[in-house]
Amino acid sequence: MKTLLKTAAFATLVSASSIATAQTPEDNIQVVQDFFAAYGAGDLEGIAAVMDENVQWHIPGRHPLSGTKNGRDEVIAFFNQLGVAGFQADPIYFGADENYVIDIHRGWSNADGLPNVDTTWALVYRIENGRIVEATNLSADQDAANTFFWAQYQLGPIPERLAD
Repeated sequence: MKTLLKTAAFATLVSASSIATAQTPEDNIQVVQDFFAAYGAGDLEGIAAVMDENVQWHIPGRHPLSGTKNGRDEVIAFFNQLGVAGFQADPIYFGADENYVIDIHRGWSNADGLPNVDTTWALVYRIENGRIVEATNLSADQDAANTFFWAQYQLGPIPERLAD
């Protein structure tokens, strides 16, 4: 009987601590707004602060920056490259529940002398324990995005590109 009571007490304690760390939709939106504030300021440390160490960030398309970025370092490297290209984002809408945030934003760049992009993006963020653990980008005009990224980022020569 004592073991059963200890187990029940432990289950209650675990349940209570889970409630204490549960994120509200408003908390989750704040995480993404903090991300946007850091991104807008070019603050890579601020971007890293809202991401889980093992974050996955999915970039659509067929261009040098597309594909899944695994881990905080790869994601930060991606955002560093967006900054080099002058890529900017203006939030339009946020919606959330206890696990996900959806943002819709204008993503654009007007770098001199190169094809640019100005389109609507939607991102689906999965939030756990106040950190972004996964994000999936969706573009309203993937062809324009592909053209922009190919104009901005050239692949290295074959020997270096294929080396480990």
